[in-house]
Amino acid sequence: MSRERTSQVRKRRTWRGIAGAAAGVVLVGGGFVAANAATSTDDAKKAGVHFPVDKQASGTAAVVSAANAFLNTLDSDQQSETVLEFSQANATAWSNLPCAGTCRPGIDFGSLSDEQLAAAESVLKVALGSGKDTGYDHVMQTILADDVLASAESTGSAAPAPSATATVSSSAAPTDVPTGAPPSGGTGGGGGGFAYGSGYYYLAFLGTPSKTGTWQLHFGGHHLAVNITFKNGKVAGASPFFSGIEPTSWTADDGTTYEPMAEFRDGMLALTGSLTTEQLAAAKLSESFGDVLLGPGSDGEFPATKQGLKVSELSPKQQKLVLAAVHPWVADVDDATAKQLMKTYAKELKDTYISYSGGTGLDTNGDYVRIDGPSVWVEFICQTGVVYRDKIHYHTVYRDHTRDYGSEFSFS
Repeated sequence: MSRERTSQVRKRRTWRGIAGAAAGVVLVGGGFVAANAATSTDDAKKAGVHFPVDKQASGTAAVVSAANAFLNTLDSDQQSETVLEFSQANATAWSNLPCAGTCRPGIDFGSLSDEQLAAAESVLKVALGSGKDTGYDHVMQTILADDVLASAESTGSAAPAPSATATVSSSAAPTDVPTGAPPSGGTGGGGGGFAYGSGYYYLAFLGTPSKTGTWQLHFGGHHLAVNITFKNGKVAGASPFFSGIEPTSWTADDGTTYEPMAEFRDGMLALTGSLTTEQLAAAKLSESFGDVLLGPGSDGEFPATKQGLKVSELSPKQQKLVLAAVHPWVADVDDATAKQLMKTYAKELKDTYISYSGGTGLDTNGDYVRIDGPSVWVEFICQTGVVYRDKIHYHTVYRDHTRDYGSEFSFS
């Protein structure tokens, strides 16, 4: 992505209600202080605040240390762009759309130097899970996929799509096209255009990273939204987590084949493939879906009544498949937190429901699977491709009925 294009995107960003959007913000003693323009100097704008780094830290302290190390690579203006108020407006400002910084806050990867980018990726590596094709690995592959889209768009090489095998309903409209009112307080799709590529991913710390306070790691771009809320040195919420992919698989120039959501899809396929004819009938939803229900802008809108097949009616082996299907989304967060969340979801398993719409093959537009428990919520849907229109692509979301955004906000 060119620096000129990055500059244009950054100039279009018009956030309101974010600390520092109007008057400018500097960080003093770890808190927010509005800067007086009359007392600001060029040197003050260039030099950022220095934050303590502990390379021996573990757990949340390691995430804080990595966040501080990243902030130490930034100048004052960049720090103000990255460290923002932990408010409902900012926390819920995420999207699956390729709308760059007009629908999400933070500093864009395309504006960072190599040193700064490496430090930003270190934050993600510490905060996310360490599993193969999940957590950090999955997030980085999702970003790579957007570079594939950027290349296909710029060269007109979108058809045929690389390494995908799926059927598509040509009448279906993709929902990645940024039209109408943007979700979660954004200002639209960058003048009506797309913004594909790894440079259009944004990192923000909502609240000052600390081992005692409440703050959120907020990261995302097209097909990705990571929201991890920390409170008093622990992860209070690892959701919402939106993950999608287009193309679903591809082979890089070095011969490496990528399929970032294979484990996510395969877990769902194993679950639905285990159901008997009677169980499939009980799990079938009457309505059809064009996208996930609880995507951006749909916070707190869980259905009042659970639908589908109750997991308590499944065999022990099938119940394990439900947990296995949930795990890739939960594994987005650090391993220790993911383990605790999975224990909670296992305890609630018998009051969890599974359901589907369309087919169960997850290879056709409109194929949809849902897992809905007292806490956990996961959706997976197949959609017509946006760039590779003769193929499908995936949208998914993981939420928690009680832990989204660390339970900091009420959406009733």
